[in-house]
Order: sequence, then structure tokens, then C-alpha cells
Amino acid sequence: MFCGGLLFLLVRCWRLPRQQGNQESDGSREQLMLSDSSCGYLRFFLCHLLMLYLSYDAITLPILNCCLLFFKDARLKRIENILILSGDHLYRMDYMDFVQKHVDKGADISVACVPVDESRASDFGLMKTDRNGRITDFVEKPKDENLKSMQVDMDIFGLCPEVANTHKYMASMGIYVFRTDVLLRLLRGHYPTANDFGSEVIPMAAKDYNVQAYLFDGYWEDIGTIKSFYEANLALTDQCPNFYFYDPVKPIFTSPRFLPPTKVENCKILNSIISHGCFLTECSVEHSVIGIRSRLEPGVQLKDTMMMGADYYQTEAERFSELSDGKVPVGVGEHTKIRNCVIDKNARIGKNVVITNSENVQEADRQLEGFYIRSGITVVLKNAVIPDGTII
Repeated sequence: MFCGGLLFLLVRCWRLPRQQGNQESDGSREQLMLSDSSCGYLRFFLCHLLMLYLSYDAITLPILNCCLLFFKDARLKRIENILILSGDHLYRMDYMDFVQKHVDKGADISVACVPVDESRASDFGLMKTDRNGRITDFVEKPKDENLKSMQVDMDIFGLCPEVANTHKYMASMGIYVFRTDVLLRLLRGHYPTANDFGSEVIPMAAKDYNVQAYLFDGYWEDIGTIKSFYEANLALTDQCPNFYFYDPVKPIFTSPRFLPPTKVENCKILNSIISHGCFLTECSVEHSVIGIRSRLEPGVQLKDTMMMGADYYQTEAERFSELSDGKVPVGVGEHTKIRNCVIDKNARIGKNVVITNSENVQEADRQLEGFYIRSGITVVLKNAVIPDGTII
């Protein structure tokens, strides 16, 4: 997941002490955490963890079947619970507390949920519970009257009256804890062709299993759409952001890349995040996020823009050669003006380009020209080439 100028991928295992009354025994329960974000991420870590079990052909199967051998291996290793995460959310959660409550309640499945208001409720799977926290009803993205029927009295969860009165829906966060034997039973017996936990497995399992809700009241944002991805990243530039990466008590780490510090020459930078290894020369950057190895040439103006950076550096000789041949090197060329934009990795944007969507187009597909527009946000594609003088 790209966020705040860096890339994060989380896969962990840990052990919880096995409780005997109020005493901890010498034994332990191993808990497995698996990021269920996409087959791309799945390929990244499954091929390393399960290379003896998983062939390339298996990667093309539905994602839940693709995980099945992984879950079987977990059972053989006496892993009692499996925590499944989504890779396109931004939040900070104590998973130990989540799993411990799952164990304490004797749950077969636990679903992390967050209170939301009516304006956002129809974008999520919603649930209702009894007073013991057991899920009695689960509906995926309900509309109209079906939406109204999913309102919950949030006072019983201990929320402050102000939040309880405005956030009357419990939305699934797409984060689950399964007892390993229950998960295997569901995937092998009841849902062998399932592709999604939220819309297929959880709603039906709630009828026959003890499925518990775990209410999370911290910051959480689903960044699975262009609009939410863009807005959540730019919100990190606020002076007091809702999500804080710099907490010394609960740090968040990314992959070590050992890049040099960013070099800034005579630039104007306001309310922005600049990542490692960038070259910024006589440019203006305002309310923007600049990813690793980004290059901004003199006269560039970036505002309300998220630039994801580059996977590699070009030498000065390579850049000079491309410019001499009339080509566009990686980065943003001189005197280019960009606003309200997401620039994917390795993009080549030429000189005197204007990307402002001045006509406020909401949706457009121009992939052959290197960009598209979603919710009014211009997205420059990965490895795209935007020639000198282009106006978007």
C-alpha cells in the first residue's frame, strides 16, 4: 500500500500466552496474520512462505482457494486462529487486543467494525448485533430502506453521545479473526468457490456460527478508490492530521531502501510531505505528497497532488541524451503546472505541460494518452509519457 510517499506491506506472526484461569502456562497459542489485499500481494508473500506447496497455476485460482493450502499448513502447525487483513486501509490497531477478545468470547469468527454515519454507510458491509456483541444480521452495501433497517443503537457500545447520535451504523472493516478449523470447514465445505469474505462467507456464517463484532473507535479509512486514496494521502500533510505516522510509542515502519536525503534547491514548499532521494530544483510544492526518487525541474508548480515517485534513477547522461533526442525523462519537466492529480510511478511529464482539469471533467478514459480522470481527479498512469506542451 502506498501512503505518505512510502510503500507498506504487513505480514506478521506472533504468539499469545495460553491462559489457565488467571495464570499463564508455559504453552502458547500461535496466531497467524495474513494480508488479504490482492492476488498481487498474495503472490509476493505466498511464493516465499509456501513455495513447496503452491504452484504458479494455483495463483490464478480465486483468492480464497489460493489461500487454502496456506490455511491447511497453519492447522498442521497448530495455529489456532488466523487474522485476515485488507491491504488498502489506513489505520493503527492493536491486533493483540482484537485476537484476545476473540479468544475470550469463544468466537468462531470475529469481525472488526467501525461506526459510520449515513452518508458513508451504503459503501460498506453493515452489521447488527445483540447486546452480547454477536452478529445477528450482515448486509453488504445496502441501499434505501435496506440501509435504514441496519441502524444500530450505538450507545450500548459505550460511544460518546455525540458520536452515537450521528454514527448509527456498524461498518465492517474487512478485518477478521477465524478459528483455523472453522475457516477450513467454511472454505472446503460450504464455500469452495468463494472469492470474498465480506460478501460471501461472513453473511452466511453468521447464521450458524458465533460471529462476534469488535468495535474499533480509532481513525480508519478505506483507500480502495482513487478519491479516498487521494484524499487520505493529502490529509497526511495537515498540521494536525487525523492519522499520525510519527508516534514514537506506536511506530509504523516501511521497507529500508537506503536512499540519500532529498536535495532541495531554492524551492517553495508548503504543507507537504517529501520522501527520500528526490531532486527538487527551483519549484513550488503546496499541499502535496512527493514519493521516492521524484524529480521536479525549475519552474514546476505542484498543488494538491500526489506523486508516487520512481522505481529507479536515471543518470545525468541518460537524461541529457533523452532531452537532446526530444524525449521526456522520468519526472516533471520545466515550467509544468499540475493540480488535483495523482502521478503514478515512473511517469515522464514534459516541459510546459498543464494538468489542471480546468473544465472540471469528472470521468474520462484516455489511457492511450497516458491518463484518466476519476471523480474529477486526473491520474497519470505508471510509465506514462506526457509530451511537452500537453494541456489536460
